[in-house]
Amino acid sequence: MKKVAGNWKVWVGIIISLGFMFLAFRKVDFVQMWSAFKSADYWWFIPALIILFASHFMRTIRWRYLLLPVKKVETGVLFSSLMIGYMANIFLPAHLGEFLRAFMVGKKRQVPASAVFGTIVIERIIDVFTLLALMALTMVVFPSFPDWVRKSGYISFAAIGGLLILLVMMKKYREQSLKITEWVSNPLPKKLRTKIIGLLHSFLDGIVPLENWKHYSIVVILSILIWACYGAIFLISIHAFNFDHLYALPWTASLVLLVITTISILVPSSPGYVGTYHYLCVLSLGLFHVPKSPALSFAFVVHGISFLPILLLGLILLSVEGMSFKSLQKNQTMEKENVGRTENTLQRVPQVAE
Repeated sequence: MKKVAGNWKVWVGIIISLGFMFLAFRKVDFVQMWSAFKSADYWWFIPALIILFASHFMRTIRWRYLLLPVKKVETGVLFSSLMIGYMANIFLPAHLGEFLRAFMVGKKRQVPASAVFGTIVIERIIDVFTLLALMALTMVVFPSFPDWVRKSGYISFAAIGGLLILLVMMKKYREQSLKITEWVSNPLPKKLRTKIIGLLHSFLDGIVPLENWKHYSIVVILSILIWACYGAIFLISIHAFNFDHLYALPWTASLVLLVITTISILVPSSPGYVGTYHYLCVLSLGLFHVPKSPALSFAFVVHGISFLPILLLGLILLSVEGMSFKSLQKNQTMEKENVGRTENTLQRVPQVAE
């Protein structure tokens, strides 16, 4: 915990969260907030929770298909690792929970963690492209989409497109990529250079084509369903707060909320995207003329529904796995030290061969 507390990324994230929370609470009427809290029909959040966990289960199944060319891993193992990793993301900076779930799967099923992490990178690329497709749809059904969101979409498309091209080129010209990496890291100590090459070697092992075309179809369908679940949660929440009648919110408001609040995850806030999520949620509802005070009440409830169940389940599964929150930071260090240390990888590192 001392390492976490002393990490400058944590403090930068906290400062960002406090800044956005100040913007979210600025000029808010607390009486109106409390009135919105009291008037909400919380029974509607039961199906919202069911849909939330259905989306996480579908994420697990999709991850299983992405991992199949590397290693066949049981759904239960992947679901547990996914939930613990998401729980860790609430506390740890820079999405370190992704490294944790790669480490857990690698340790349990004797596969290099960096190879598992390669599938997580592909998973994130798929998510970004799905989000961008959703953003394009939202621009059609809601033409008054903010320009700054459009620009962020263009930037995200360029960045993720460049990353995808880089990964494809590195995979296609693997030997050359390893030689370039070895040349760039040449000034570093030999031990560290060996670790870097080994990590890259294992990472590229995780970036492999799926086993057949049916698996590609399944991954695409699951990706659409996952994001449809997220949109459905916002749609149910709008109905729970009666915003569809009070402020005549159309169903497209759920798409706008989904696209804009997802941007909050890209901002390095801490913990649990507090502040950024709330401010962007208020900003999204403001596009439909929802007053700031009830909009902030909505943001708190939906944020709680989205993150508290993951937090609780993650802690429970962490206990089942025989781990503790204090061990999370230690496991991140272990993952970085051990990744790529398989015997085959180390044997191939000096020659930088295929």
